[in-house]
Amino acid sequence: MNLDELKQRREQNIRLHKEKKKAYYLKKKLATNSGVTEEKHQFIDYEKELFGGDLLSFTAKIKEIAKKQKTYIQDREEIIVAKIEEYRNKKKDYYLENKDKRLQYDKDYRIKKKEDLKNYRKEYYERNKDKILAKQREHRLKLKETDS
Repeated sequence: MNLDELKQRREQNIRLHKEKKKAYYLKKKLATNSGVTEEKHQFIDYEKELFGGDLLSFTAKIKEIAKKQKTYIQDREEIIVAKIEEYRNKKKDYYLENKDKRLQYDKDYRIKKKEDLKNYRKEYYERNKDKILAKQREHRLKLKETDS
């Protein structure tokens, strides 16, 4: 492919992109002009809704809300319990099917981590060799003093 073909292809792609962009914005413009309006959110004045009157209306409103929530949960309780049971069974079946794979993965993981930990300890000891040896000497001296 030579340079002229690449330039032509690039110009064609840019032109197609601009056409798509223009069509998108025209579509949006027509949708807004045609009278299709999005629903605006209804704002609730909680002061008026909950405290509109006295304390008795507030407690009654709270009790009503709690009752609605309780009935909603009670209606869905069987569905929720069934889904939990289905999930447990699915998980159990999965683990039984892939038991060998999991055990092999765990074994490989432990071996890898064991090697990594061994290397880390070796590097750590090399870096802090002087400090570690000094602490060991101090500890030995303390033990000798206490024995005597």
